[in-house]
Amino acid sequence: MDVAIAFRDVASIAVAFALGLLSRAVGLPPLVGFLAAGFLLNWHGTVSGEMLQRLSDLGITLLLFLVGLKLDVRTLARPQVWAVASLHMSIVVLVLGTAIHVLALAGTSFLTGIDFSRALLIAFALSFSSTVFVVKVLEERGRTASLHGRIAVGILIVQDLAAVAFLALAAGDRPDVRALLLLILIPLRPLLSLVLQRAGHGELLVLYGFLLALGGAEAFELAGLKGDLGALALGVLIAGHDKADELAKTMLGFKDLFLVGFFLSIGVSGPLTTEVVVVGAAITPFVFFKSALFLGLLAGFRLRARTSLLASSSLTSFSEFGLIVAAVGVANGWIDSVWLSVIAVALSLSCGIAAGVDSVADRIYARYRTAWHRLQRRERLADDRMLDTGGATILILGMGRIGSGAYEAMHRRHGETVVGVDIDPRTVREHRSAGANVLLGDPSDADFWDRIQDAHTVELVMLALPNLTANLAVLDRLRAASFRGRVAATARFQDEFEPLERAGAAVVFDVYEEAGSGFAAHVTARETTSGDA
Repeated sequence: MDVAIAFRDVASIAVAFALGLLSRAVGLPPLVGFLAAGFLLNWHGTVSGEMLQRLSDLGITLLLFLVGLKLDVRTLARPQVWAVASLHMSIVVLVLGTAIHVLALAGTSFLTGIDFSRALLIAFALSFSSTVFVVKVLEERGRTASLHGRIAVGILIVQDLAAVAFLALAAGDRPDVRALLLLILIPLRPLLSLVLQRAGHGELLVLYGFLLALGGAEAFELAGLKGDLGALALGVLIAGHDKADELAKTMLGFKDLFLVGFFLSIGVSGPLTTEVVVVGAAITPFVFFKSALFLGLLAGFRLRARTSLLASSSLTSFSEFGLIVAAVGVANGWIDSVWLSVIAVALSLSCGIAAGVDSVADRIYARYRTAWHRLQRRERLADDRMLDTGGATILILGMGRIGSGAYEAMHRRHGETVVGVDIDPRTVREHRSAGANVLLGDPSDADFWDRIQDAHTVELVMLALPNLTANLAVLDRLRAASFRGRVAATARFQDEFEPLERAGAAVVFDVYEEAGSGFAAHVTARETTSGDA
């Protein structure tokens, strides 16, 4: 192995870790620090090594595979997804393309020689939102399965499909007859599911996940299609399997690690000059126009103001696909290579802005709800209406394994006054089919808690959400709604106890420690029963 390359890669990872840690300390996602690390390395003349580039490619492939595992393809058929994505892209390309062309005609130095067709290409590259960034932030906040999360991811997939179509047209590729062979994957689904069931819960499960993601990507590449779509397709193919969620959780850490290479590679994608940084920074505020346009379109398609706001705030960024589109334009001689660096700067700055906007979106909505409500239509979608708990006294929030167990135990003691709430439609359908009283809803919704508080029936809230961020978001909403009942929360690590208690949790349950106590109590009860017999 080349020692120079190895040292450069290790140094890059060290810088990424330091800035990621600093980013987290100031309340932003670590990926903002990773982006900054890429530009810092670029400034020092460091070029991305082969290892980091491979990590980047693998990270994106795994990301789309995991998106597929959680994707309900019916979401793409909703007009709130395909129509909003299509209208948004058309308007953005036309408006931004016209603006760039007008500035070029006015003699703006950086835009000299750019005709209307080239201006439209640059606008097209800037019309996408970052799939990697949006999915990463949704995962960190535990909102991937929420309605606004599903809408946002659906819009991103439609955008990605548009990018793939452009790449095929730009390359002059005709549909390859070999692509029809990919239809064989559909009847192979039972076999793929059987192997997944037999893979167990350890390293074979991880290895099988890699095989599906990389195998799907390679199959699509051989058929003349973009490989990342193959990873997405394989994820969708087995999404309904009982172990799909376990597979996604098992591979999450690998995906996060490999994506570090992607964020670093953005910063070192091209040479940095003062002019490039200035132009990239000047373009960046246009993301607010993109976000406002998403907000208006989503509200116009009968989504609640909060759902529209959170979805649009998630999409407040430029995209890595913009770099790919720009690279094709450079390769064909349509635009100058300097646009790669400009878009990279704008992409990085927009991700920083999006991270900040997304972190305060709930608070902005809660503070100005009256104004936001004026945007929404009276008629709304069935899965986006206000939640009614029907006089419940105990709420279980999060119906995963821990929440399900808590629901069963509390239901045996308190009967029908116990209600479960989950953000994932699949989870809710499974529980309701089994006879449980479980509602679909977002527990971090300020409107929901105001309605609960007005009813004055809920006495106990039990938080069993997937991570600390999600639990803290609900506690923040409870405090804002002046909730007077008791709140209990689950924690997976010792350093989560203090922030949960400080946020208002009266009882914090250590998942791993208490599981041992529960196991001992279960065995003791069985021994007592056997002795009595």
